[in-house]
Amino acid sequence: MLIAVDHGNYSIKTPNFSFVAGLAEHTVHPITDDYLEYDGRFWTLTETRLHYMRDKTQDNRYFVLTLFAIIKELEKASALSPSLTVELAAGLPPEHYSVLKDRFASYLACDHPIQFTYKERHYSLSIPKVLVYPQAYAAVVANSNLAVKEMRLFLIDIGGYTTDVLMIRNGKPDLQYCRSLECGTITMYNEIIRKINARYDLRIDDEHISAVLTGKNTILSSEVKSEICAATSSHANNILNQLRELQIDLRSNPAVFLGGGSLLLKPYLEKSNLVKNASFILSTNANAVGFKLLATTALSRGR
Repeated sequence: MLIAVDHGNYSIKTPNFSFVAGLAEHTVHPITDDYLEYDGRFWTLTETRLHYMRDKTQDNRYFVLTLFAIIKELEKASALSPSLTVELAAGLPPEHYSVLKDRFASYLACDHPIQFTYKERHYSLSIPKVLVYPQAYAAVVANSNLAVKEMRLFLIDIGGYTTDVLMIRNGKPDLQYCRSLECGTITMYNEIIRKINARYDLRIDDEHISAVLTGKNTILSSEVKSEICAATSSHANNILNQLRELQIDLRSNPAVFLGGGSLLLKPYLEKSNLVKNASFILSTNANAVGFKLLATTALSRGR
């Protein structure tokens, strides 16, 4: 079975699921049954994300997150069995792709079965093949109408820690023209949290900010909410100004925004006078869906 996983800095996405890239390690059996036992440790998912890692192969935590993603997809497909073999499709930011793709593929692959336990059941898993694709480009594969009609456009993937930019020329990615800027939503959250704490002596977290920006109910004062919205507007403008410094002018080039960060910033990006023609991919799972489509095609051709 082919499974696609988008390893974000803020969240892990598959075609059907999204969960925070947060992981807790336990030396003893946790009280919940929703745990994974692997490599002599017990692991549970948490709402506290891991710290940013440019190279996610530094330790085994992103592999454990991958196991959670795989098991969720297999559960949904009713494809769980004691012995499992899956092929994996994954991705990397375009600017890091050529440097890290082989290392990331080796990190995720396991030719010899590994053993783990999930919800008190034991499994043996092999991942003999891993295909790695550029993020952002993969997301437009399922939305190809956004790219093929333009001579060139910029894909702007606003993620957790990075904003990844890739040019599409006549429907094809130009990997010579890609950048990864460290101005994703995590940097925005951290700055807003610092400002609110300094100005109001009030402790908030990422969830408070997301709730305000998505119109959910909170008990925060209108003044604090206004401060959060103003800081978000400033962050959106900062991204656009950084793009202009890279000679990417969205007043003369169409853009497709994607990623969870782009949805939070959508109202501010749409009304900016630095953006003339913007489309938005509304699904945060778009990269994972694209990875699966690209891998399905490659595997059918025997690659």
